[in-house]
Amino acid sequence: MAVNVQVNTTPNEHALKFTIDRPAIESGHKTFADAEAAEESPVAKALFGLEGVASVFLMADFITVTKKPEAKWDNLQSAAVEAIQASFD
Repeated sequence: MAVNVQVNTTPNEHALKFTIDRPAIESGHKTFADAEAAEESPVAKALFGLEGVASVFLMADFITVTKKPEAKWDNLQSAAVEAIQASFD
C-alpha cells in the first residue's frame, strides 16, 4: 500500500513539510545536512538524490525538505513526493 503524502508550506519559503501516514523514523527526530549523512535513512537518501535539496528533517509523521535558495519548488515538490513514496515501497 502506497504511503499517503500531504504537502504543506512552512514559514520558511525554502522548506516544505511532507506529512505522511507511516513513520519515517521510530522516535525522536533526525536532521540530515547532506547525502553522506543520509546513508542510514532510505527516505533521506532518496531525497538527496534530487537536485536542489539542501537538508532533510525527519519526525515520525512528517518530513521537512529544505531546498537550496536557487532551486525552484515547481518540479522539486512533485519529485520529492515521488521519492518519499518510492522509499516506502
